[in-house]
Amino acid sequence: MRIIAGSRKGARIFGPKGLDTRPTGDRTREAAFNLIGPVDGATVLDLYAGSGAMGLEALSRGAEHATFVEKDRAAADTIVRNLDKLGLVGATVLREDAPRALAADVVAGRRYDLVLIDPPYRLLAGLLPTLSAYLPSIVAPNGIVVVESDAREEPDLPLAKRTSRRYGSARVTVFEGRGA
Repeated sequence: MRIIAGSRKGARIFGPKGLDTRPTGDRTREAAFNLIGPVDGATVLDLYAGSGAMGLEALSRGAEHATFVEKDRAAADTIVRNLDKLGLVGATVLREDAPRALAADVVAGRRYDLVLIDPPYRLLAGLLPTLSAYLPSIVAPNGIVVVESDAREEPDLPLAKRTSRRYGSARVTVFEGRGA
């Protein structure tokens, strides 16, 4: 895996060991960021972060801050290694469950310009009710939510759907937060 664009373009990043994490492939990540557009100065939330590839890509492309949420200790340690290797600043790595992190963000009134969601595909359907409950409160006005899923599954959230595209065995669905 490598960073596709921005200040760290071409840099290789570590992936967590084992089969529990499925990092977003380079081509799918590039396609997702083509759909997202510029992220300069954005605050990013990377849920189910795995290797952190999506949030790292956002930081490389000019995002101001990224919060990585990953409950698996080895995967979270990999994100820290990748941040150190790339020399990226403006990041927080939370070793906790995504619903708990979302609930804390709602209570704290935190908002994000870009929310990246890439859980294990088999778990997405069960997570959608929880995501639906929290996401409208944490997405900044005119913010973007990107969900990666199995190509056969098209997620639905209580946000305006901008587009949904297949890339091999993956689907990238982009939602927009409510306007200001």
